[in-house]
Amino acid sequence: MAQLPFFSLPGMPGDLERIDAALHASVRTPDAYLTEIASHLIVAGGKRLRPVLTVVAAQVQGAPASDGAVQGGIACELVQTGSLYHDDVMDEAPTRRGVETVNAKWGNLQAILAGDFLLSRASEIAASLGTEVAALLARTIGRLCEGQIEELRHTYNAARPESSYLASIAGKTASLYATSARIGGLVAGFDRPTVEALTGYGEAFGMVFQIVDDLLDLTATDEELGKPAGHDMVEGVYTLPVLRTLQSGGIPAASLLDILGKPLEPSEREKALEIVRTRGGVESALGTAHEWAERAVAACDALPSSAATEALREAPAALLAGLGR
Repeated sequence: MAQLPFFSLPGMPGDLERIDAALHASVRTPDAYLTEIASHLIVAGGKRLRPVLTVVAAQVQGAPASDGAVQGGIACELVQTGSLYHDDVMDEAPTRRGVETVNAKWGNLQAILAGDFLLSRASEIAASLGTEVAALLARTIGRLCEGQIEELRHTYNAARPESSYLASIAGKTASLYATSARIGGLVAGFDRPTVEALTGYGEAFGMVFQIVDDLLDLTATDEELGKPAGHDMVEGVYTLPVLRTLQSGGIPAASLLDILGKPLEPSEREKALEIVRTRGGVESALGTAHEWAERAVAACDALPSSAATEALREAPAALLAGLGR
């Protein structure tokens, strides 16, 4: 974690060390077995984007981030990690972050309970920061569930409305980024207009993040992804580039429609990827990602002028640059 992901701010390497130390400390328990399971993905690495966003948000008025801001970010990261434990059980995923998933190594029961433990620890930390933060995190966990259920109810549905996709990613991804930024403002004691601007920024940044992630699933190579490209399509999750390709009409869209709606064989996956990559769906979805990036940048106009605000302003472009476009 020597390089700050997407956010560049003087002093942040030290803050990254604070985040990492606090994150590891948050999952230590008297039970060595539980500690090992709970810390498995944390030890494996990760960008720590949500706590980084909390810490940067807490610095937009120029003061250093407090320990409370770090703890608020840790609570968000524990929610993210706990949700990954549950996601991997649902997906029967064998690996994540280059290591075995908890469910693959210890079994589904341990993975579910360890995920619950991480969510409970996140709630405990949030409660220590006050009732507003505790209530906010509880609502956010609910939104994550709502977004995931919205996705699941349209599995293998080639007629999935675009509004369903946007509602799903707003819940399962963007809500936690919005909460991460909002907690930074709340713990720092900022006025309400600043807190609301930070929240709007986090929501928009999260939308960019998920659309970019969905684009990478379709445009990156198997080697870059560490798994076969088009994994979401294979699992029946039709993301924005796929939906936009289906909306484009014509023979390619009809051919894609014929392929989708069921689990894909390798040859079908390759054909579907070729259609989505070449028939405008990728470019159209990328345009939507840029629109959300512009909203994130616009939210910064309501924030104080500072190095942290400039870091926030530049972050969406760094996300989009990850697509190599």
